[in-house]
Amino acid sequence: MPITAQEIETLLRDSFPDAQITVQGDDGSHFAAEVIDASFKGQNRVQQQRAVYAALKGKMDGSHGDLHALALTTRAPN
Repeated sequence: MPITAQEIETLLRDSFPDAQITVQGDDGSHFAAEVIDASFKGQNRVQQQRAVYAALKGKMDGSHGDLHALALTTRAPN
């Protein structure tokens, strides 16, 4: 079942309520997201991206996931 950019943003917003979140993509399976959140301060890029993937609650789990590709940019605010 295809997922929408709005659904991805909602999942991310649940875990990162104060973040600046931008999700782009409209083909139902390939998206780009930028998440800027203060909780990322002091974390390396891998830790930040793991936190984002955890927030997606299994939507990217293998070939059976709703979300097949996500170009992800994460960082703490300046």
